[in-house]
Amino acid sequence: MSNVSSTADDILACARTLIIAGGYNGFSYADVADVVGIRKPSIHHHFASKVDLVRTLVSRYRAEAEAGLAALERNVTDPGDQLKSYVAYWEACIKDATAPFCVCALLASELPILPEEVALEVRAHFKSLAAWLTSVMERGKRQGRLQLSSIARVEAEGFMATVHGAMLSARAYGDPKTFAIITRPLLDRLSTRH
Repeated sequence: MSNVSSTADDILACARTLIIAGGYNGFSYADVADVVGIRKPSIHHHFASKVDLVRTLVSRYRAEAEAGLAALERNVTDPGDQLKSYVAYWEACIKDATAPFCVCALLASELPILPEEVALEVRAHFKSLAAWLTSVMERGKRQGRLQLSSIARVEAEGFMATVHGAMLSARAYGDPKTFAIITRPLLDRLSTRH
C-alpha cells in the first residue's frame, strides 16, 4: 500500500515541478511517465485524467498552505512578524529554487483555459489565503502593530498581489533578489516600527 501512495506522491511532485516550469498545458502524462520512470497507464491508474491529477495537486497544495499558515499562527504571535515570516518563506524558496513560484498563482494566470474543477481549487486557495491575510491585518491594526491605509480586506488583497507579482518579477528578471526588493517596502509601509 505504501508503494501505491508513494507512486501517487511521486506523480504529484513531478506534476507540480512541471506546472511551475511550464504551466498547465506545459506537460503531458508522457512527460510525467518519463520523469517518474513509469508507464502512462500507471499514471491513469492513480489519476484518470490530467484534470484529476492537477485538481488533486492543487487541493493538496492548498491543504499544505493552510497547514503552514496554521503553524505560523501557533509559532509567531505578532501580526507584523507573521507577514514577515510569510514573505521570508517565499524569499527562501525563490532563492534556493525549491519552490520558485506559487502553483496557484501560476495557474491563476491560466484561469481562462483551465478546466472548471481545477479553477475552483485555485480560487479556493486565493480565498483561503486572502481570509488569513485579512485576519492578520485586522489583528495587527487592532493591536497597533500594523498601519493600514485601507480596510483590512483591501490591504490583504494588495499584499497578496504584491507577493505574487514579486515572484513573477523575480522570474522575469532571473534574479531572486528582485523578490525582496519589491516586498521589503511593502512590509516597511505596514510596520508601525519605523
